[in-house]
Amino acid sequence: MTSASERGKRPLRVGNCSGFYGDRASAMADMARAGGIDVLTGDYLAEVTMLILGKARAKDSTKGFATTFLQHLDAALEHLVANRIRLVVNAGGLNPAGLAAATRELIARHGHDLRVSHIEGDDVFASLGDLRQAGHCLPHLTSGQQLSDWPHQPLTANAYLGGFGIARALHNGADIVVTGRVTDASLVVGPAAWWWGWTPDDHDALAGAVAAGHVIECGPQATGGNFSGFRSVPDLVEPGFPIAEIAGDGSSVITKNPGTGGVVTQDTVTAQLLYEIGEPAYLNPDVTAHLDTATLTDLGEDRVGIRGVRGTAPSRTTKVAITGVGGWTNSAILALTGTDLDAKAALVEQFVHRYAEAVNGLDAVAVERIGRAQPDPDTQNAGTELLRITVQGTQLAAGRVFSSRVVELALSSYPGLYSLGPPQPGSAFGVYWPALLDQRMLQHTVHHYDGTTEIIAPGNPDGAGGEVMPQAEPALAPSVPAPRADELVVAPLGEIVHARSGDKGGDANLGVWVRDRAAWDWLRSTLTVDELRRLLPETRGLEISRHELPYLGAVNFLVRGLLGAGATSTLRLDSQAKALGEWLRSRSIKVPRSLVRS
Repeated sequence: MTSASERGKRPLRVGNCSGFYGDRASAMADMARAGGIDVLTGDYLAEVTMLILGKARAKDSTKGFATTFLQHLDAALEHLVANRIRLVVNAGGLNPAGLAAATRELIARHGHDLRVSHIEGDDVFASLGDLRQAGHCLPHLTSGQQLSDWPHQPLTANAYLGGFGIARALHNGADIVVTGRVTDASLVVGPAAWWWGWTPDDHDALAGAVAAGHVIECGPQATGGNFSGFRSVPDLVEPGFPIAEIAGDGSSVITKNPGTGGVVTQDTVTAQLLYEIGEPAYLNPDVTAHLDTATLTDLGEDRVGIRGVRGTAPSRTTKVAITGVGGWTNSAILALTGTDLDAKAALVEQFVHRYAEAVNGLDAVAVERIGRAQPDPDTQNAGTELLRITVQGTQLAAGRVFSSRVVELALSSYPGLYSLGPPQPGSAFGVYWPALLDQRMLQHTVHHYDGTTEIIAPGNPDGAGGEVMPQAEPALAPSVPAPRADELVVAPLGEIVHARSGDKGGDANLGVWVRDRAAWDWLRSTLTVDELRRLLPETRGLEISRHELPYLGAVNFLVRGLLGAGATSTLRLDSQAKALGEWLRSRSIKVPRSLVRS
């Protein structure tokens, strides 16, 4: 592994090999084989993942971790050892100790003697009753409703931990660190704090590491994946995974291994910086990172520098993600072809509403039209739209009985009716409850490889916050003069901007930034909350917050409640708002002719 003499004398090189539970299976071995990094990280967790692991743990108490990690490690282990790479992953999920034990067994089978430590303290599921009795009512982050009023039984409850437990595990000699629910960025913050010997008061350095960690946490999203400018990305079939080179002041360079697919540019890095952040003051248990102070520099050859990220003291509280089983859901998709499509869809809606009135146990029903049939179509598919019916409720109402009723329409409804796929029994859906908890209530514990344990103090034990000193606004391209009426043309917004969107619980995050800095003044003055509501009618009536990040030429929106109670239970087809930004870019808007790309 990396020698102690190297630490603190050159930038730390941290790679990523997983952005979610189900990411590319070969990535860990590929990154380990390539070498040239000090630490390899893997992010396996999300709210949906915790629900999946919770169901597994409920059936078997020895489960609850990301089992695919062991397959990834089995293929990568010899390369990790040969290239002296440390490994930090949150694949422990709900059972870090169990995964650590399984990891040791795997290593022993390979004939190695690596040191495996694990971190616990995030799982507060067993303490929910005690916390409430002690006066911690765990109110919902958006509604303020108390957890005791939630009609669902919690299945998991995990607080987000910071990176100093990881730092201590590495400091004490761990080769592999397995964690539960740390923040995604903590997987990078911990190794950086270990490498440079940072303390909890090194706010700017920690904030820089948070920015770097946030950029690489989702794997190839930083190298061209899910990027609105994907047509310019080479070899996007298999883009490389990102690497962050982190300096002692927290500044970093984002890059990737030579010869791998994808690309690292200011735009791909901006896309990931804006991803699911909400306010620019990005909260982490170790520091509040002010992402609106970050500046990017294109260094060429797939290298982008991130500098200037300011940090202030973290909040006294940390987020707690609570999941449960909400009920039963089922859906069916029918085809609408040819003429009279509105009348055909209306006939199905009448059936659905009559079914909902006749059966007990349905809580929610949604009927959505997908696509638009072409007039005078030259193929059958070109003249076809889809009708998606979704129901939620009890298993009896939303299960096989619902599917059977839809099947009965086959000979008794509109002409040309057929379904896409056989009838389904439905499945249980999850519900999500985000809350805050004082960090002092947690036992952030490092279980060192030698059997000793260590408690990590909270990042902000006194609750003292701080305000970041604003920097002067960056010198961007000259402002665009107010256009005369004859200088305006109608064009898709995507001609002017890139966008990246995603879910934050029941809210949707939407980051938009200019393709050309000359368009920044136009964007900031034009894309207001009211204009967003006009362009995206489905956001009308919802609370929307808007934040400017001038250094990135970006505005970021948080659309409250677009996803209902969260991605695991929303009735929206795009359950994680992944395509919200692409919808926005497809909308037409009046723009100065000089800003439209030829």
